[in-house]
Amino acid sequence: MRIGYVTLEERGATDRLLADLARGLLAEGVAVAGAVQNNVDCGVDCEMDVQVLPDGPVIRISQKLGAGSSGCRLDAGALETAVAEVGGRMQGARLLIINKFGKHESEGRGFRQMVADAVADGLPVLIGVNATNLGAFHAFAGDLAEPVPPEAVARWLSQVLVEGGQ
Repeated sequence: MRIGYVTLEERGATDRLLADLARGLLAEGVAVAGAVQNNVDCGVDCEMDVQVLPDGPVIRISQKLGAGSSGCRLDAGALETAVAEVGGRMQGARLLIINKFGKHESEGRGFRQMVADAVADGLPVLIGVNATNLGAFHAFAGDLAEPVPPEAVARWLSQVLVEGGQ
């Protein structure tokens, strides 16, 4: 099966694209599992939430570190909670959408195993990847990964959903 990945340069653009796409697919009755990200108040302390698809909770995956901190704002525990929530909603899915192959996935955590399992089960995956993690993503996905420009996402989805017999 296939892994399509989207990489947009503008901050938050990939998140918006995947969230809009998921909403549209769900409105059309397509069985979608996964998580999409919504960034709230992206000033100095950008808050990151993920919406668990198709009907799960919104989980805050960022944490406030305080003034002067320079560490990662990701709340790893909250991310793992989101992974577990998605895992409980995979039955019957025709597509897995994951907001990001990020640092945690690059290091073998987060949604990484879920993506591998989905592909092994023949489920297409659409995932956001930023430039920082692109090398690690390619090392993970190999020739199963294909870039999907934003203007080609609808066509790519049509192809993979048809290939899957859906």
